[in-house]
Amino acid sequence: MSQQKNEKTLPRPEPELLPAVIESLLFVADEPQEIGTLAKSLNVTRDRIERAVQALIEAKDGRGVFVQRLGDRVQLATVPSAAPYIERFLEVEYGRLSRASLETLAIIAYRSPVTRAQIEAVRGVSADHAVSTLQSRGLIEDVGRAAGPGRPVLFATTVRFLEYFGLQRPEDLPPLPEIDELAAVVDAHASVDAADAEDAPERAENGLDPAPAFVDPADELPPEELGDED
Repeated sequence: MSQQKNEKTLPRPEPELLPAVIESLLFVADEPQEIGTLAKSLNVTRDRIERAVQALIEAKDGRGVFVQRLGDRVQLATVPSAAPYIERFLEVEYGRLSRASLETLAIIAYRSPVTRAQIEAVRGVSADHAVSTLQSRGLIEDVGRAAGPGRPVLFATTVRFLEYFGLQRPEDLPPLPEIDELAAVVDAHASVDAADAEDAPERAENGLDPAPAFVDPADELPPEELGDED
């Protein structure tokens, strides 16, 4: 009865106070919270929660914690620069991921959601062990089933993944310039090859690119190896 009374009498946070209240809720929460849950708890509209969360995301400079967001879920996390000090304070050392696990995680992060078969098609080897490792560490999760034969499981990264790499949102992943650069190189070579093919007749006509003269194989042999034609 007292809980119902508190829900009725508790005033809504003022707009200027809302970001601080949300930050306090995330601080005491044991796990990421959904935007809808925060809106219901504070009895405010989802739009107001969205604006307040965005304000918290942008107000991270010079602070020890920041807001991470994955889809509809948000949580507080410590800044990456504080990680070694936190590890020493808590006397905890997090194990490093193997190269295979990191490669698998990168594929999932950039192509999310993705199936195990798609991961293996990119890496060229089985991904069973790497996927199991990443799942056990809470870095990836099952987010549904793909259409098609067998309805394979789709994997995507988690909020723990953002925390592990110090990201606020999946959109904060660094770009893959090597792919763009490779495409540019391929396009450049294709353009040059096409231009050379178009100019070949004109270049030959102007004597710039003479066609290779025909060489009789017999001309390359020493006279003693030619034999007698009679």
